[in-house]
Amino acid sequence: MVDLAPWPGYGQSGPGSGSIAQVLTSSAAALGAPGFHNALSLPASKRVVVVLVDGLGAALLKRKGAHAPFLRSVLNTSSSYRTLTSAFPSTTASSLASLGTGVEPGLHGMVGYDVLDPDQDKVVNLLGNWDSAVDPLRWQNQQTVFERLAGVLPTATISLPKFANSPMTQAALRGSRFIPAATVHARTAAAAELLTAEKQVLLYFYWSELDKAGHRYGADSREWEYELEELDAAMRRLAQQLPPDTLLLLTADHGMIDVPESARIDYSAEPELIAGVRHTGGEPRLVQLYLEPDADVERLRSAWLKTWGTQVTVCTRQEAIAAGYFGTVRPEVLPRIGDLLIAAREPMAFYDTRRVRPTAMEVIGQHGSLTKAEREIPLLRIPVTGRKGTGR
Repeated sequence: MVDLAPWPGYGQSGPGSGSIAQVLTSSAAALGAPGFHNALSLPASKRVVVVLVDGLGAALLKRKGAHAPFLRSVLNTSSSYRTLTSAFPSTTASSLASLGTGVEPGLHGMVGYDVLDPDQDKVVNLLGNWDSAVDPLRWQNQQTVFERLAGVLPTATISLPKFANSPMTQAALRGSRFIPAATVHARTAAAAELLTAEKQVLLYFYWSELDKAGHRYGADSREWEYELEELDAAMRRLAQQLPPDTLLLLTADHGMIDVPESARIDYSAEPELIAGVRHTGGEPRLVQLYLEPDADVERLRSAWLKTWGTQVTVCTRQEAIAAGYFGTVRPEVLPRIGDLLIAAREPMAFYDTRRVRPTAMEVIGQHGSLTKAEREIPLLRIPVTGRKGTGR
């Protein structure tokens, strides 16, 4: 038995104060939509745009503030900045689903990057390599915020064209008008045009470039800092183009840490670390192990702790649920969660090289675990200084 600190951000009965799950729901409430609770106390607005920056943790934004002077000026205004908590695991599939539905992973079922599909007895990916046999509408059957707003007020999504009908979009963010825009300038221009034209609207705006740079080059790379500078300039430009009665919010899905090559570990090479394991899943910083029915879970836990000690937290599915990591869990979601979870506490990452491609171990920037650097995300209210909207 392990004593886990409760996961901050949501409790076992639903999302709590300061969660990624409350961003779109609070935005809908700020727009006056009935049936939504403004848990984040957002000001009443005619238009709301939520910019989701993939991979921009609160710690990174503070540490790299010299590369984002515009965002840093907002960060230094206490009334315009607060810290939220990502979903668990601190990964895109889980957090975007919590953002899009307003509920915790145990309800929406997107409980990791690679997880077990019990119907197929097979590990499936919930992000970019979605399994063709998995129906996104059945896997994630909770209503999205956009679906709840149908017929109440206009909603829209601005993102890369390839995400228009992706399974991830269908699962987590279905129900809004999709506006494809390939480049940074095209996305900001489309946002400004839409928000100027509409009298009332909720817009979701996805920004992917920072996360890509972090995975490939690391968050401490010049490439990552360049993408932060691009984001900063784009947000300054957008704030100047939007109607003044627009609420412009910037948040993220998770943070990121750099893992040196020497700390990227092939755990499948150690027999005692996979004894009794039927399937391996999760992410490199939050491994999920699915066991054979007769496996000795305590022996496996002891093997991991003997090998890695305080560098990892090892807990069973039941312990993680009891600590509120997944929030309330639907019965059909239970077997999607690993029997044993391995959370990295230090800058290290674990791989099963029998299952993943060799290039996976080249990734530098990582996330998924329970450190503050990975789970704490910013929420910035960016002052809008632009032109008056014409409305419709």
